[in-house]
Amino acid sequence: MDSISVNKFRDNLKSYVEKVVTEHIPIKVTRRSGDDFIVLSADDWEREQETLYVLQNNDLMKQIAASAVTNVKKKGYKPTSGELDEITGI
Repeated sequence: MDSISVNKFRDNLKSYVEKVVTEHIPIKVTRRSGDDFIVLSADDWEREQETLYVLQNNDLMKQIAASAVTNVKKKGYKPTSGELDEITGI
């Protein structure tokens, strides 16, 4: 993650915002007071929130762990070709 001063960020606001949105790379903006902040695109923020939701949901994490075990053993659920077509939109 790039780190820049608040003055540099302010002077080049448009270009930094464009970079954050298009390249999906957050920028850490530092202040003399030490209270830094992060600039993050809305899409990336929503993705992070979804990840946090999954990680904090114990039941969902147990389902994921169980699914990983069955996948390794090659005993997991295998959808029919019709179900695969429906999933992929073919």
